[in-house]
Amino acid sequence: MTTGTTTQLTPSLRSVRALDWLNFFVANVQTGFGPFIASYLASHKWTQGEIGLALSVGTISAMVSQVPGGAAVDALKNKKAAAAWAIIAIIISAMLLAVSPTVVPVMAAEVFHGFASCMLVPAMAALALALVGRQNLGDRLGRNARWASIGSAVAAGLMGLCGEYVSPRAVFWLTAALALPALVALAMIEYDKHANAPKPLKATKAPAAEADGERETIFDLLRDRRMLTFAACVILFHLSNAAMLNLAAGEVTAGMGDNVQLVIAACIIVPQAIVAMMSPWVGRTAQHWGRRPVLILGFSALPLRALLFAAVGNPYFLVPVQMLDGLSAAVFGVMLPLIAADVAGGKGRYNLCIGLFGLSAGIGATLSTALAGFIADHLGNTVSFLALASAGAAAVLMVWLVMPETRDAIEEETASDKTA
Repeated sequence: MTTGTTTQLTPSLRSVRALDWLNFFVANVQTGFGPFIASYLASHKWTQGEIGLALSVGTISAMVSQVPGGAAVDALKNKKAAAAWAIIAIIISAMLLAVSPTVVPVMAAEVFHGFASCMLVPAMAALALALVGRQNLGDRLGRNARWASIGSAVAAGLMGLCGEYVSPRAVFWLTAALALPALVALAMIEYDKHANAPKPLKATKAPAAEADGERETIFDLLRDRRMLTFAACVILFHLSNAAMLNLAAGEVTAGMGDNVQLVIAACIIVPQAIVAMMSPWVGRTAQHWGRRPVLILGFSALPLRALLFAAVGNPYFLVPVQMLDGLSAAVFGVMLPLIAADVAGGKGRYNLCIGLFGLSAGIGATLSTALAGFIADHLGNTVSFLALASAGAAAVLMVWLVMPETRDAIEEETASDKTA
């Protein structure tokens, strides 16, 4: 349906539901490549140094692949094919881990998974954009985050039971198996490939020609103040956030005897529940209020959470404090692809922009774990939490004072139509 100069896409209910389940099952699959790898390798007599090296290979592969992965998705007209190849590569990675927990297969699995993930995330964001258009993207991204959080929580429970009562190896066979319904859900999604990019307000060209004509170079994107400012915000966000739970978990482990694993598990599950509940609200609010107010709200949870971690002595209080992590995670998970769509969604560089933001996140997370560990070793955990709080406060100030509003005239027109 077209109203004025704004095109409203009306995807089928089948495609909408299929994208829900795709997010659910992809989150299932990605959960298998989390803490379960370290436990699995340790059960096969890998040393902590060898496990750390293997995980570092995966982290470095993901960081290096962020930009080329996004560019590859931009270059492929069929976003479903990009997502399918990425899911298949993840299946191969899981099977390599399950078949042979030796050096070469494990390293190969980490490399494949790193690159595949960097294609899968932008491909799924591109499918959401193609399915609902820019006007409804915030709502759709909130829904994606809800289903992904539910999928992560369900998968963590299933894989924990599988690893406990079957074997650590079975976790990766389960991971590969859960990727198969993801492929089925992907095949059920149908969208108009010519509606993959939003239309300018004064567009007169055909959609396909318009998309080609509006494509900008990577150098144009790198000169965009909005992209650069938000990339800096992403670095500061992860500089504050990435090491926080690890630091708190180490303090809990040193300070209590029983129920340590239950407390740590609750610190992971509680934020997922908050993300599932809040993400749709975040998407809707970003459509109506704009991006900056929502970013300020989510980013403000970072310094508050770090200060509470520094002040709270009872380990059981860490779980309610982690609710703030759910708030910031819900905001960040929805806003990153939404702002990428604002900056580059109509210029053929949406997925490349997501890749650049992903690279910024990797840089911030790497600096966070290294600096927080160094400060904790030399000055204590309290000082380290205060340093993380300072980085979070800097992120809030950058959004408040420097970050421009990215919601464009198309969305403002649509929001005013809905409230009229």
